[in-house]
Amino acid sequence: MKKPDFLKKAKHIHFVGIKGVGMTALALCAQDLGIKVGGCDIGEVFVTDRILKERKIKWNVGFDPVHLQPKPDLVITTGAHGGLKNPEVLVAKKMSIPILTQAQAFGKFMSEKDGISVCGVGGKSTTASMIATVFSHAQRKPSYAIGVAEIKPLGVAGKYTSGKEFIAEADEYVNSLGVDNRVKFFFQHPKVIVVTNIEHDHPDVYPSIKETKKTFKKFFETIPSGGLLVACVDNSNVEDVVQKFPRPLQTYGCSSQANWQVKKIDSAPGQFSFKLLYRGEIFDQIEIKVPGKFNVLNATATFIVARFFGISPKLIKEGLAKFGGTKRRFEFIGETGKVKLYDDYAHHPKEIKATLEAAKTWFPQNRIAVIFQPHTYSRTKALFNEFARTFSLADLVIITDIYASAREKDDLGINSQVLVKEASKYHPQVIYKRGKKEVIEFLKKKIKFGDIIFTMGAGDIFLWHQNILKSLKN
Repeated sequence: MKKPDFLKKAKHIHFVGIKGVGMTALALCAQDLGIKVGGCDIGEVFVTDRILKERKIKWNVGFDPVHLQPKPDLVITTGAHGGLKNPEVLVAKKMSIPILTQAQAFGKFMSEKDGISVCGVGGKSTTASMIATVFSHAQRKPSYAIGVAEIKPLGVAGKYTSGKEFIAEADEYVNSLGVDNRVKFFFQHPKVIVVTNIEHDHPDVYPSIKETKKTFKKFFETIPSGGLLVACVDNSNVEDVVQKFPRPLQTYGCSSQANWQVKKIDSAPGQFSFKLLYRGEIFDQIEIKVPGKFNVLNATATFIVARFFGISPKLIKEGLAKFGGTKRRFEFIGETGKVKLYDDYAHHPKEIKATLEAAKTWFPQNRIAVIFQPHTYSRTKALFNEFARTFSLADLVIITDIYASAREKDDLGINSQVLVKEASKYHPQVIYKRGKKEVIEFLKKKIKFGDIIFTMGAGDIFLWHQNILKSLKN
């Protein structure tokens, strides 16, 4: 298989922060090309540990320039752990080893293929995974690098193969905060862009929604004349940004203004079905096995992209029906004593609300308990009022201490106790518990037969699952 030009001389790549989901996906792509892959990261358990071990990719714990021996041909660094200021990266620069950030590497891996970039504050991982599943089912042999640990039924979320298309998430955060503040998705030059939604997030980069919308619009304008923007106009911010858009555009949603209109959504345990109306043509009997109206919209975006690339409606429907979800997105963890435990990466108010709406659709008779671990002080402070009002569909809400980002220097005067106090104005059952031990003790006393528990957040809350299930069993 032909290597991309930037990797023609690379026999050994060192990944700084290799256990991040996006970094692992890139490492797997490199390994598919026959390149030796290794790296380093912190000792904390990640959702990618098992995959790296199965692929026999070794990593060192910590960040020490000694890890650069033997000398690699290329260093790829995450934006976390200091980014371009990481000690290994700084020494690699002195050693004249070529260095790429994760965002730059994403762009280069997809540069010689027809890129399909999926952006949005929520839904980009799932939509990109759906597209990869459909294209794989249609024997297009797509390459992809997606920020989830696993995709059902594809397995790993990083693959480089002989097909013409490369599918990737497109992140609106910056390349290396404080060193290179260029936005990550500008390193991608796709033929097709999907935008699932636009919301105010990353307040350490975007002071308001105005700046966020401006940045997304600029990204959309990079689409070539023979490409396509696929935009969900159920989201008012997207609708605003794509008005009078000068490039090829197809919109979708339940809105009567959408080019592709979602019709007749039906739900049953374990399944959603719907129809699509496009220019008088009806595509019916579309079925997915993942919950929520938001996943119906994600599937619609997938349908549009696949049709643009010439995949038949029959193959698209079959591929969508095969899709079984991704790691940390409405993921079923286990069951004990008729209590089911699910996990979701939701860390923005709109994502939390969408997940709870999906949960209520699938479990209308069950009590829903949420354990929410806020992620970053800056996000919690900027979206404080939205977070306080977002749990109305849950019956019981437990909020733990904020999981701080390594890039944050202080708590900005915000904490979870303050959030609980505010949320209690809108919900009768909101409780603060510091961490795993306190949460488990509380669950043992309060969880009832038939309850559905959701852990939510972008921090390390996924590490609590086995302890939760064990404690409820006992």
